[in-house]
Amino acid sequence: MQRLSGFMRTYWSRGPAGRPTPRSLNVFMQRMWLLALFFKLLGSSWDVSWHFKWLRDDLAPPHLINTVGTGIAIGLVLAHSFTGYGVEKRSLRLMQLGTGIFVIAGPIDIINHRINGLDLTSWSPSHLLLYIGTAIMIAGVIRNWYRTYPRDGKLGWQWTAGLVALWAFMFEDVFFPQLQQEYGILEVASWFSGNPYGEQTLLDFAANQIGRPVDDIAIMHFAMPIPTWVYPVFGIAVCVPLLVFARMMTGFRWTATCAVGGYLAYRLITWPLLVVGTFPPSSPPLWLLPVAIAVDVLFLVKINGYLRAVLGAVVVTGVGFGALALHALALGTPLRLGSMTVEQMRAAYEAGDNLYTPPIAWWSWWVAGLGLLVTWLAAVALADRTMGLDTPRPPRISVTFAPEPPRDARGILLGTQADENAEPGVRTA
Repeated sequence: MQRLSGFMRTYWSRGPAGRPTPRSLNVFMQRMWLLALFFKLLGSSWDVSWHFKWLRDDLAPPHLINTVGTGIAIGLVLAHSFTGYGVEKRSLRLMQLGTGIFVIAGPIDIINHRINGLDLTSWSPSHLLLYIGTAIMIAGVIRNWYRTYPRDGKLGWQWTAGLVALWAFMFEDVFFPQLQQEYGILEVASWFSGNPYGEQTLLDFAANQIGRPVDDIAIMHFAMPIPTWVYPVFGIAVCVPLLVFARMMTGFRWTATCAVGGYLAYRLITWPLLVVGTFPPSSPPLWLLPVAIAVDVLFLVKINGYLRAVLGAVVVTGVGFGALALHALALGTPLRLGSMTVEQMRAAYEAGDNLYTPPIAWWSWWVAGLGLLVTWLAAVALADRTMGLDTPRPPRISVTFAPEPPRDARGILLGTQADENAEPGVRTA
């Protein structure tokens, strides 16, 4: 309590965003964002599995874990907004907007479930609001880290590592709706096996919503209602440009590989935990790793950024669809799964085929490729306008640091307001 009291007496005073902040406080507040996003990741990823097993519950454990992360995020936004410490004005505006959208989307989602019952897809409007709000909030955190996190001495590697971690959280948030297909295909397989993951109450509820008995068609409507072209097109045309922008922002050679590798490591670690806990597992998207490697390798080619976008659209689309095909073949999933009827799927399963990877519309390669060309070019243009393509990474810091406040022999803050004068030699243009 002494530490908390000293902390509050030292720092809890009103000030404008961009206020000179002691270095230690700046680092602490930005690291707390990583903790907030980690709790949100834990809750949201468990939540998908939960809803493929049981009917929705507003106070389900995954919701509570997500709420812990959201609570930390809200607390940070309030602290930034009131004190002005540890944040730039534009970055704070993004944090406030994103958090506001997320907070508003929560009650909207609850009302949606009260009116419409079970929400059958992670692609619903109320869910999309949650993802969009989180993405805007993370964008503010990323911008703030890029411009204000110390990058001298031992903190230099943390600037890069923190940015890569934040981009991994951003990638997860944007890719998140795809979990509908990755969990859905295993839900269908479990139904065909005679041991469905979903409890009977959930399956009855889902079937009643479309006026059917619990049969193959009802299960497909519950688990796999998304067109088969969405999975590859969204994954390549929408998610890959995030990796492109992240690579340009950090300047680290293997940014995309590390961000996606970290995301996949999380999915692979939680997979057996879900199985042991008798929750539905998912189909981890291992095909994303070759895609991320391809993005990083393309940045080793010394050409104009816009020409790289044209080359990248061709190469990454080819790598993506090739990796999807290899992933399916390696796991015994028929490549023609995306064009099968539910009756054909059942027959294939009963004949020994493994339904493990989401069904793919292979004809959609050209849609994904054209989409990636447009979004990659947009990412380059945005980076050129906001950061500069040739600006050294990390860039010069954009804030001033205040002197460290006095502490006692135990390191406890003494409770005097932090000096507003910046440390000499820290201010930059």
